[in-house]
Amino acid sequence: MKTIFQTLPFALFALSFSSASFATTGYFMHGYGVKAQGNAGTAIAQFQDALTIANNPAGLSWIGDRVDIGVTVFAPDRSAEIGGNAAHANGQYDGNGRKYFVIPEIALNHQVNDQVALGLAIYGNGGMNTGYKQNPYAAFGNTGTAGVDLTQAFISPAVSWKYAKNQSIGVATNILYQRFEARGLSSFAGLSADGANLSNRGKDSSTGIGARIGWAGTFFDEHLTLGANYSSKINADPFDKYQGLFAQKGDFDVPESYGVGAAVKITPQLTVAADVQRINYSDVKSVGNSFDVTQLQQGHVFGTQKGPGFGWDDINIYKVGVTYQAHPKLILRAGYSHNNQPIPDSEVFLNILAPGVVQDHVSVGATWHVDQHQELSVAYTHALEDEVKGQISPAFGGGEAKLKMSQDILGLSYGYKF
Repeated sequence: MKTIFQTLPFALFALSFSSASFATTGYFMHGYGVKAQGNAGTAIAQFQDALTIANNPAGLSWIGDRVDIGVTVFAPDRSAEIGGNAAHANGQYDGNGRKYFVIPEIALNHQVNDQVALGLAIYGNGGMNTGYKQNPYAAFGNTGTAGVDLTQAFISPAVSWKYAKNQSIGVATNILYQRFEARGLSSFAGLSADGANLSNRGKDSSTGIGARIGWAGTFFDEHLTLGANYSSKINADPFDKYQGLFAQKGDFDVPESYGVGAAVKITPQLTVAADVQRINYSDVKSVGNSFDVTQLQQGHVFGTQKGPGFGWDDINIYKVGVTYQAHPKLILRAGYSHNNQPIPDSEVFLNILAPGVVQDHVSVGATWHVDQHQELSVAYTHALEDEVKGQISPAFGGGEAKLKMSQDILGLSYGYKF
């Protein structure tokens, strides 16, 4: 345990300064923990490692003493296309200023006694990144590259209480660190309450704190496991350097989310699990406020209470995963997930910066038990290409914009059971 805690400062450093990627259910991760990624994120009622803290902290009561260290590599492909625009913004724009992103994770669990388990997880919650070498907004006077870079990471100490033989509840504190940068939007200063803090201000950071609670129960001789979780909204400190961009003077909170799950052991070797999750993006004004020209004309400019956001809708996420014990040392996984489209076709113009349009994910994974203590896991997810197209306001030249994105995700982890 001493060795584990000696690694925590390094993990904190790596997470805090790792480059953001584009997560795939809006800007949240599709799955937390490499094993869960192999099941397309299905993990509310299936507890496979200490990263259950990020999915359902009540799962700590069911996994024993262990530590898990992993890394996920993201390769997103994001682009935009504008046509029929009277302001001469027409063109195809490649948003892949950077192609590969790495997010590490670490989690551990300690079973204090038969009833209480304590854990700690440090992981990336999500993010979004675009880098356009050819600025899509150049026709409106913007120069240089354009894009955004958002990273969100959680430090989550957790406790789980097994209050009955077959049921537990867990609570995790979500300590948020986030970082943001925007580029290539300076000429929109006239549409901002603080044009000096709209774009090209470098990286800015923000912190906040929230909570995740969870419940788990096993029934019918552990053939059925049920779970539920709820994560509170995190009211983060504003991004001071971007108080002229985000609504409410730079405010960028983490939306609440919640879900339920079930896992059924069909045979001793085969388990099928399913989750339903909801993320309330629209409750965060900088994300949910519409980019409405009428509102701009009424004085609700960037940075104000009702200022423009990305216009994202709330989404439901549906996940199903299959886990199969193919050999005493080998576990195989597969999964599929689908989420509602967060970006309405009326909001495409500003979302060139954040084309999080992916809806479907297909995953496979495996775990090899090296010995009774050690295990290695791998997962691969392909987020299927999706697109959203819609009309641009005549105030910006009209025409149509099309957003497109797909993603490949590879996760590797090492687990040690004490």
